[in-house]
Amino acid sequence: MAAPLESGEVVRREGVAEAEEDRWARLLPELVAEVVRRVEASGGARWPARKDVVSCACVCRRWRDAAATVVRPLPESGKITFPSSLKQQGPKDFPIQCFIKRNKNNSMFYLYLGLTNNLIATTDKGKFLMAARRFRRGAHTEYIISLDADDLSQGSNAYVGKLRSDFWGTNFKIYDSQQPYDGAKASSTRSIRRFGSRRIRPQVSSGNFDVGQVSYKYNLLKSRGPRRMFCTMECPSVQGTWENSFKVKSLRRMGTTVLRNKAPQWHEHLQCWCLNFHGRVTVASVKNFQLEATADPSHPDSIGDEETILLQFGKVDSNIFTMDYRQPLSAFQAFAICLSSFGTKLACE
Repeated sequence: MAAPLESGEVVRREGVAEAEEDRWARLLPELVAEVVRRVEASGGARWPARKDVVSCACVCRRWRDAAATVVRPLPESGKITFPSSLKQQGPKDFPIQCFIKRNKNNSMFYLYLGLTNNLIATTDKGKFLMAARRFRRGAHTEYIISLDADDLSQGSNAYVGKLRSDFWGTNFKIYDSQQPYDGAKASSTRSIRRFGSRRIRPQVSSGNFDVGQVSYKYNLLKSRGPRRMFCTMECPSVQGTWENSFKVKSLRRMGTTVLRNKAPQWHEHLQCWCLNFHGRVTVASVKNFQLEATADPSHPDSIGDEETILLQFGKVDSNIFTMDYRQPLSAFQAFAICLSSFGTKLACE
């Protein structure tokens, strides 16, 4: 067994580390920016190559500032790089392809970014993004969402938000750990705490902010057919330009985005309800859905652009599900909506 370090040796090692960091910090800003720019260009859009960009941002403050000026936010670049990307809107022109792994034994759900071009996610190891765990709170069910798969407490700096159901499991509320826009009020003042981590937005009061609802329509006659979903989401937009890839200058409330599931068609030959998932879903399940925007938020039955699916979720294996999302949804919002689909809903099936 190695002997414990003496206090003098600890001080010396800390001094060496500080000197090493200072050596990197003394590089010319133009040189640092050029290094980060070349690393960003060589990293491409996929992981694990993008970990080199994150490594550059972790060297010191000067390198982090350089990375912030080079790496563009997700809506502009279409690339997930830093954890802050998980709260940003997805790209407009194409979906971000992810998948969810479920562990029934411990009620855990893991969200991964797809790393390959495979349509099926069963062989893709993926890049871990977030995790959620289902808890029973009296008559309600909660899904706690975290950046850390081993720490799913609301008091953790890794806490991202939560999903909470009603007694019947047909109506859900989505809560964000941080202000979704300037002036937003937390749902409970008792839950407000100081969020010390720099990974999302530094030094912002953190609590539970209501940012969306998911509802499943009751099926009182118990008629055979797919679930019907209706979602209202608060999707903030950026006022002005991004200050850097880690935070924004200010956020304003853009209004409510209204989504509903695309109605499947009955296939006489297969004798089942069908949707075209373009090869991303292979197993029939009542949990499968595609969400599209309504044309008029005041009329939920109106149809938006039927060609644009903002979120699709479906089964490809016993415990693997694909999740593809795009603007105006963020990865956090999409993950929360998909979590609502798990579990039996006696009132609508």
